[in-house]
Amino acid sequence: MRAIVLHSPGDIRLEERPRPEAGPGHVLVRVASVGVCGSDLPRMLVKGAWKMPLITGHEFAGRISELGEGAEGWSVGELVAIAPLLPCRQCSQCLTGNFSRCTDYDYFGSRRDGAYAEYVAVPVGNLIKAPQHLDPRAIAMTDPASIALHAIWKAGGISVGKTGAVVGCGPIGLFAIQWLRLMGASEVVAIDVSEEKLELAREAGASHCILSQDLPSSDVRADLVIEAVGIDATINSAVTLAGPGGHVTFIGIPVPDVKLDNKTFQHFLRQEVSLHGSWNSFGPPFPGPQWTTTLEKFGTGELRWEFLISHDLDLAELPGIFQRFAAKDIHFSKVLFKP
Repeated sequence: MRAIVLHSPGDIRLEERPRPEAGPGHVLVRVASVGVCGSDLPRMLVKGAWKMPLITGHEFAGRISELGEGAEGWSVGELVAIAPLLPCRQCSQCLTGNFSRCTDYDYFGSRRDGAYAEYVAVPVGNLIKAPQHLDPRAIAMTDPASIALHAIWKAGGISVGKTGAVVGCGPIGLFAIQWLRLMGASEVVAIDVSEEKLELAREAGASHCILSQDLPSSDVRADLVIEAVGIDATINSAVTLAGPGGHVTFIGIPVPDVKLDNKTFQHFLRQEVSLHGSWNSFGPPFPGPQWTTTLEKFGTGELRWEFLISHDLDLAELPGIFQRFAAKDIHFSKVLFKP
């Protein structure tokens, strides 16, 4: 089969690899669509994976092509979503349903071979039933949409009439805008450095769009702020956007150290702002209502996805696209590949 193999940061190759087998308790999934996650950029260009060489990619959907022994309740040809986390199910966090905080997990595309490939062997415990009428590209976005929902729930959600804000309008931020609207937020403010991304935020349902450079002169305050970038400037901005007694949830993953300005610290201290970390997207029963709710809303059309796609390419184009990511000469939103 064709597969993208990461040998070292920046050394990304299209190779022929043996097709995996569906062992006991597994199915073989033929990948229909796989997306680029924001975490793939530092993993493949800067930091590397847990082990290398490795087939990367973890946001994927596909059809079952082969059933292993004991793979009951599933059918060849069935379209499925796949949770990329493989929790140990034995540690203290797993036993309390906090699978995102598993202390001994495996993970497609970073710790075991992933989905930038034609086929993936998947344990049945990682398969999720999907509406069969759905476009596989939508199902491949279940992970980022679930991450956004998980982040909002970490802060207790938002009630009708409250104001939300999203800092960073990549795919996760765009899903966060939609979730806030679906939960009843009367206003959702979107902040980004890019006017192109703010246009997508408007399409997602943002009521106010602000360029980052204009933020210091605004008087915006929100009940719940979602930070989806992970750099000093956006982290500080997100905290100061929260109104008195408000909440901020952080999704963005920083690469360098993070510094909170004194002004930022004073704001969350004096205004009694609650700060929340949000990691991954999983809950009980695994993979959790974050995933099943996302698939349900994709199925009804309430959660929109197609407008997010900026690139839908053949797998062979992946190494070149990542070169362009490194050179920062490409405007993109959601990038998908067809293995």
